[in-house]
Amino acid sequence: MKAAIYTAYGPPEVLKSTEVDKPSPTDNEILVKIHAATVTSGDIRLRSSDFPALFWLPARLIFGLFKPKKRILGHELAGVVEATGKNISKFKVGDHVFGTTTMLSGGSYAEYICLPEKWKHGVVDYKPKNLSFKEAAALPIGAMTALFLLEKVNVNQAQNILVYGASGSVGSYAVQLAKYHGATVTGVCSGSNFDMVKSLGADHLIDYKKTDFSKLDHKFDIVFDAVGKTSKTKAKNILNKDARFVSVKMMTKEKTEHLSKIRTLAEEGKLVPYIDRSFPLDDIVSAHEYVDKGRKRGNVVIEVFPT
Repeated sequence: MKAAIYTAYGPPEVLKSTEVDKPSPTDNEILVKIHAATVTSGDIRLRSSDFPALFWLPARLIFGLFKPKKRILGHELAGVVEATGKNISKFKVGDHVFGTTTMLSGGSYAEYICLPEKWKHGVVDYKPKNLSFKEAAALPIGAMTALFLLEKVNVNQAQNILVYGASGSVGSYAVQLAKYHGATVTGVCSGSNFDMVKSLGADHLIDYKKTDFSKLDHKFDIVFDAVGKTSKTKAKNILNKDARFVSVKMMTKEKTEHLSKIRTLAEEGKLVPYIDRSFPLDDIVSAHEYVDKGRKRGNVVIEVFPT
């Protein structure tokens, strides 16, 4: 099968399209024919070994000290179950699924992958019926991260929330999920992305290039850092008493119930993936080069088996 592999840390050019052996499912796995994957911030970080200084050595010990242990990147996917192990009870051949590859030995930049029906770090579920494979692949990581952090601060309809980085993957879902809970949402992003963020439900918009959000007169109940580029210290002047600050730099956990909730919200039309650009698997280098620029809106999708 075709896959994009990397055997050294570095720029996008370390990714190479090649032929590798097609995997076979064990008794507790499903074999998925991947139709779409994505380029997440996690993929970029692992490819370039761009870890915070404090965590650089522990991360390299986990992911490969001198070269990557996991040759195939790709944290999200959507596809079709092609085969099942004898102990699989939930899925059957032909099911359309979506999910993550977190802490598995292989990623989704490949034509096929074997996924456990259940495992400690990642999740897989039925694909939302109303979404394409491309749209479904763009949901799991960003939407689950936003959901986890918003549940952490008990977002509700009485609150004012500021989403810093509202046009990114996590930010775009944070805006929609906060609006789903009835909150009033202020999105901080580039002025060129105002139309996009407004279409997702934001009530107010701030251009970070023109206005320092931390100097606003208005106070917020929640400040959600969706890009990991600000801090509670920076935001303290706009936080109400007992207000909460959350950031994608915090630890999160993938939960089956979260992925199921995301599927339900997507099927109800209350959660919509925003796809900036799509690239074929053979053009994986260009996809990473584009994301490396730091200007992507929403999600960047990799088409493996286009439909």
